[in-house]
Amino acid sequence: MLPGNKVIITVALNGGMQQDREGAVVPKQPAEIGEAAARCYEAGASMVHVHARDPQGKNTGDAAIYGEIIRQIRARSPILIQTTNGIGVRRDPATGQFIWPTDKERLGLLDLDPQQDLFGIAGGSADFYNPEGGYPEEVPYVNSPALLRQTIQAVYAKNSALEYEIVEASSLHRLMRYANEGLFDRDRDNVWLLHGGGFGATPPGARNVLFNIDEGQRLFPRAIWGVTATGRDMFRIVTLGLSLSCDLVRVGFEDGIHLPDGSVARDNAEMVRAAAQIAALYGLQPASVAEARARFRI
Repeated sequence: MLPGNKVIITVALNGGMQQDREGAVVPKQPAEIGEAAARCYEAGASMVHVHARDPQGKNTGDAAIYGEIIRQIRARSPILIQTTNGIGVRRDPATGQFIWPTDKERLGLLDLDPQQDLFGIAGGSADFYNPEGGYPEEVPYVNSPALLRQTIQAVYAKNSALEYEIVEASSLHRLMRYANEGLFDRDRDNVWLLHGGGFGATPPGARNVLFNIDEGQRLFPRAIWGVTATGRDMFRIVTLGLSLSCDLVRVGFEDGIHLPDGSVARDNAEMVRAAAQIAALYGLQPASVAEARARFRI
């Protein structure tokens, strides 16, 4: 377990769709991502969550680009690296229609060279409606049972940790069914639940998030649990989690660009510092990379 006065701060640096706006500069190319990760590490983050972009700044599942991102980050700091399993939707340049990555593309991100430290996947299908995150309209995003099952098996076979992004309690019960079927042990102490508010149709209110937290702890009592939210609600939900002694909080430009006072952050590191300042109000300090690594059992 983490020391009682520590919290893991993770920063989602860029997302798949987000662009520079209102003075917030989103890192897109490998060297930019590496530099941004180092600044976040110095500010107190022990983990970064990253998406890859092509040379034009569009999201990509290119394993070579992911590999270069990992090398660029590790050349500058020891921060833990978690890559997306979602890649992000793309638009057909001719029709403007959305194009979803295939399960094969997404599963390909499990075997990068060099290897990432940590993994993540949504615990169920979701409706991406997040204007501040680059999704100004409803975008259904499917996480098939086959994809989730294969990801769970592959990640635990690597002796790593897998973050389940939870936006509604049905995802928790889906995971519990898989555990009951023997896919994984519900009592393993690095089951990792990230509870989110404001994603798609889910409200960013405390009652919704609290229900998911309570249900997660009931079903997976030894789990690592954390919180995040979108847009201007990010730091409200982060504060809620910190007040409840969560294990982890996630901030960063993938989910929003506004600081607690409503001003726009220019760099992801500003968001990390803001999270650390709120944590201090509850007697909490940012966990080190070594402490985070120990908690994730990697």
